[in-house]
Amino acid sequence: MPQDWKDILMSRYADELAALPEEAPAEIPVQPQRKQRLVVSIDRRRRAGKQVTLVSGFDGDEASLAALGTLLRKRLGVGGSAADGEILLQGDVRDKVVSLLKEMGHAAKRGN
Repeated sequence: MPQDWKDILMSRYADELAALPEEAPAEIPVQPQRKQRLVVSIDRRRRAGKQVTLVSGFDGDEASLAALGTLLRKRLGVGGSAADGEILLQGDVRDKVVSLLKEMGHAAKRGN
């Protein structure tokens, strides 16, 4: 009976695989919960005149900013990005963002 290619590789490299340390799954770095003055506003100048929700005033490292941006994008079901201390979200979702941030314990207010 022919062996599966996975079985062949596992038998050939079993010693090397056993020597590798067990790695924990990569987790999103989470910044300790602290109050921040986040301002949620709309910006029409970016994206060729299309509406973009802008979350500014974040105080933390880029990994925590990216994690917060990913969480907001997933919870809202929209696209966007996080860079330079700001989170951009597609569309006008200011009210939803403010309520989500307040649920997380951040001090957020709606701007223009």
